Amino acid sequence: MTQVNMQQVKELRDRTQAGLNDCRGALIEADGDMEKAVEVILKKGLAKSAKRAGAIAAEGLVIARLASDAKTAIIVEVNIQTDFAARNAEFIQFAETVADVAMKAKNGADLGAESLPSGGTVESARQALVGKLGENITVRRWERVSIDGAGKVQSYVHMGGKIGVLLAARTGSQAAVDATPVAKFLDDTAMQIAAMAPQFLSSSEVPAEAKQKQGEIFDAQLAEEGKPEKARPKIVEGKVAKWLKEVCLLEQPSVLDGDKSVEQLRQAVAKEAGTEITLTRFVRYQCGEGIEKPAGDDFAAEVAKMTGG
Repeated sequence: MTQVNMQQVKELRDRTQAGLNDCRGALIEADGDMEKAVEVILKKGLAKSAKRAGAIAAEGLVIARLASDAKTAIIVEVNIQTDFAARNAEFIQFAETVADVAMKAKNGADLGAESLPSGGTVESARQALVGKLGENITVRRWERVSIDGAGKVQSYVHMGGKIGVLLAARTGSQAAVDATPVAKFLDDTAMQIAAMAPQFLSSSEVPAEAKQKQGEIFDAQLAEEGKPEKARPKIVEGKVAKWLKEVCLLEQPSVLDGDKSVEQLRQAVAKEAGTEITLTRFVRYQCGEGIEKPAGDDFAAEVAKMTGG
């Protein structure tokens, strides 16, 4: 067997960014010929995969999957680098497979380590697809939402998988779940969450630190505007109250009926249907949210790079 040294492995790694073991194996396969080893790495897709491993993946899909009894559901976000690749059939199939795996996984499981029916793991399938498509792919996050007793989990996916929502609701009886006013209210509320991006279910869930921090921000803004210090506390109080109506689902004005809040609609529907309706939890994923995309070079820098300046 051809012997290779660490200097050769390092050179091949520097040229291809492939893993150390992959570089060593390629050099052995190429009988120590560096150019042939590079070709081996390229043919196996290992260089492309490794080069993409650190690339920002902010496009992709959010998928919601609902159990047949509507008592439990999962939501998962799978990312890829470009919107064009996010529409690739193989990427979509991979994301759907990840959602299938999540439905059977234990809460909090690392989906990458989960086995696939076809063999291998989610992570090994991800790596293979990265090498094939030439773009980094990440299984970014997932959650499960469940409801005990009478009620259901409502799911909603918007913009072809750009935004996904799960909403858990408890009702006075299971029969009430399918009653027209209740079903419509839950569907409308899931769409409200998608459109208005609330951060909390109700104002009682907002941590005191969050309210204090927001108050400090408003106070600093008022000081910048030159508002007298004595007048600011009352103004800040009003601004915080308005802010709570924006970030809390139940306090938000309804998108469909701006004269009522979501909570007022909940009460009205519960009275009409003759049942209790309690919204217990929601999860909202927006594809790529919170991922910082690197700023591209400005025009002058691009020109300088092209001209060697």
